[in-house]
Amino acid sequence: MSGAVRGSTLLRSAAALGVVVALGLAACTPVRSPGGAAASPAKAGPATSATGRDDPALDPAYAEFYGQKPSWRGCDDGFECTQVSVPVDWDSPSGPTLKLAVTRKQATGTRIGALWFNPGGPGASGVDYAPFLLEQLSRDVRRVYDVVSWDTRGVGQSEPAVTCLPNSELDAFYAVDATPDTPAEQQTLLSETQRYAKACQQGTPGLLEHLDTLSTVRDMDVLRAVLGDQTMTFMGASYGTYLGAWYAETFPWRVGRFVLDGVVDPSLDAAGFAEGQARGFARAVESYLDNCLEQRECPFRGTRQEAMAQLERLSMQVDARPLRTDSRPLTQALFLTGLLGGMYSTALWPTVTAGLTEALQGDGTTMLLLADSYLRRDPSGEYEQILQVTSPIFCLDHGDRRTVEQIAADAQKDKAAFPPFGDVLAWGSLTCAEWPYEAVMPARELTASGAAPILVVGTTNDPATPYEDAVALAEQLSSARLLTFEGDGHTAYGNGNACLDGAVNAYLLSGELPAEGLRCR
Repeated sequence: MSGAVRGSTLLRSAAALGVVVALGLAACTPVRSPGGAAASPAKAGPATSATGRDDPALDPAYAEFYGQKPSWRGCDDGFECTQVSVPVDWDSPSGPTLKLAVTRKQATGTRIGALWFNPGGPGASGVDYAPFLLEQLSRDVRRVYDVVSWDTRGVGQSEPAVTCLPNSELDAFYAVDATPDTPAEQQTLLSETQRYAKACQQGTPGLLEHLDTLSTVRDMDVLRAVLGDQTMTFMGASYGTYLGAWYAETFPWRVGRFVLDGVVDPSLDAAGFAEGQARGFARAVESYLDNCLEQRECPFRGTRQEAMAQLERLSMQVDARPLRTDSRPLTQALFLTGLLGGMYSTALWPTVTAGLTEALQGDGTTMLLLADSYLRRDPSGEYEQILQVTSPIFCLDHGDRRTVEQIAADAQKDKAAFPPFGDVLAWGSLTCAEWPYEAVMPARELTASGAAPILVVGTTNDPATPYEDAVALAEQLSSARLLTFEGDGHTAYGNGNACLDGAVNAYLLSGELPAEGLRCR
């Protein structure tokens, strides 16, 4: 079990970067209504930048937000923390406000600006992740940048935070069959999805419809101004790349040095996103099986295709009869959650192998440990918030109005094309198909015309954000350069590859993009 414990620790940081809605069915707790200082009664009016674009920083209606002077206090790990107010509804600046939690570690030398970071999710806490980022950055980068992150609206220590189902109901909720084989199982999944959406509405009144990425992009511009920078330097991982791309599209004249690692393609609709993830995770499992078959401890035999068939057979067996563990039963949904989470980092592969070996012997303990780590469940049964807020954000960004029958047909298609997760990821779209609010983000290509050079990073065997998405975004953005890591795992920076890390660090320090076509191995 020592390997499983080590893998569990690694998974907690890796899972923060994922954009997986299908297995991230959400959860919730009580929250207070949006509040804060009274906003200016001025009505938002037209204000344009030198580029002719609308610029809220020049609009008197938003002056109170852009002119804030934060009061910093010491907090964990030597960081400083503060709160910044923004409108709940950016179209109503005189209405309710919310407070964003912000953390920073000041530059150790001569400061050239703030390096903002978002770890993805959507829903991962930037405040919690900031110390991990600090360990990944080079001394030279830390010398010249304040390292800054924040909890996006509805997330973590930002107030109010999204609440839906209570902790006491989450074990059963996450164990629901996510690959329904019968009409009764489909109805159960549909009913649970609808119950979750209703709980979110009731638990977070007045906020749920304002968690979209464009609102967060506008928040980001306030944060930039509050720290006194004319442009924003930004690193986004996974969903953070979606934030970064939309910020560049909305405020191209404020783009400094942008690193987008593990790309979400903004031109994809919900069905295309699910299919892309199914492709990425299928590729990752194939890579895992190739590695596993070379190891003496591997529980599978034969070719990669034969090993995949053995793995799928095991999944079907767990679907028919959940496995015993040292706590609660391991259902197929939890089995697949653990397997999926184990694909985020090659460091987790030995734990996956141990878990699959046990599962073939009827014991689901290690696979449940992997699932709980991905779901952010501690041994006492308490869940962290990240997967509670994933769907509320994602569904405003990726609306889906397919019927249950259409989703079922896509699930069958993706199951055949992209085992072992094709069907479960397709069924995950049901959450957004049943979401009570219309999506506000269009699925379209972004150009960010006029933006400074942007560095796009893609990993060839990235499970959660397939490499094709990085290629697509690099082609869309007018000033982008693609940097490729030929390897496995979700996102590339900070994983110890000297070529990749060196290229990113050099760009952050000088603004010079790496050579066109550079591929790091």
